Amino acid sequence: MELHGRPLHPDHRFHAHRALTRGVCPLGACLLLLAIWPSPLHAQLSIEVSPLRVELQTTPGGTTTQAVTLENSGKEAVRVRARVTDWDLSRDGTPQFEGVAENGPFSATSWIRLAPPEIVIEPGKAGIVRFNMTVPAETAPAGYRAGILFEFSPASGDPVARAREVQFKSRIATLIYANIGQPAVNVELTDMSVRRRGDETQVIAVLKNTSKRSIRTKGSVTIFDASGKPVREGMVPDVPVLPESEREVPITAFDVSKPLPVGDYRVEVKIDAGMPALIVGETTFKVDK
Repeated sequence: MELHGRPLHPDHRFHAHRALTRGVCPLGACLLLLAIWPSPLHAQLSIEVSPLRVELQTTPGGTTTQAVTLENSGKEAVRVRARVTDWDLSRDGTPQFEGVAENGPFSATSWIRLAPPEIVIEPGKAGIVRFNMTVPAETAPAGYRAGILFEFSPASGDPVARAREVQFKSRIATLIYANIGQPAVNVELTDMSVRRRGDETQVIAVLKNTSKRSIRTKGSVTIFDASGKPVREGMVPDVPVLPESEREVPITAFDVSKPLPVGDYRVEVKIDAGMPALIVGETTFKVDK
């Protein structure tokens, strides 16, 4: 891999361990968005959805009602259709809606009712879609999830013509995390690698969540030169890792604006996954002429 004319060679040595005991941290906030952009025919549609993520902590038998606000900042009325959907994350963290198994072991879709499922929002106005979630009394402690998929189309025009134009609709999803109880967290760092992505050099940490709850990441990345001196520092991004899943977490190590000199380097990553101890891993790479 070339980095500013200098090849970057990971040597594939990887070590992971847990260290630095500290208090368990609460789950952080997240933001996930699916957008299928409209064609120029519908370029005048402009809708803002808030929130894009709802995280709920409740118990078996619990009931809650939440609201999602949709603001129409465009110049024409917009018809909004809402539906509850299952979703998943790919290994690289991309939200997946199509082809996801319905009513899986961590699905909360059957617990949710929407009101109203369809509204028309005039230009400059806002609409509200509420959802009620009722958790079955026999639900086991775990991290469950569902999504509300909002589809937008012009409110005016010929209904038959609109039906033919369904492929041009834009969609945004509000993702719902329903945390039931407090199941134990167990996350492992199974691999680390270094790769070039655009103008950035990234450390790819692979996390395996074997527990039944979603976790979120935070932490730090430090690059040391051959003498052991730290030469770069960065942050681990705040991303979700779903229950009983494995995903890649891309961590920016450095970019083209600050190239590294020729030499051998060690990368150390410390990840806080909400356990009593940090997850610590390291790997090495080389910058040659």
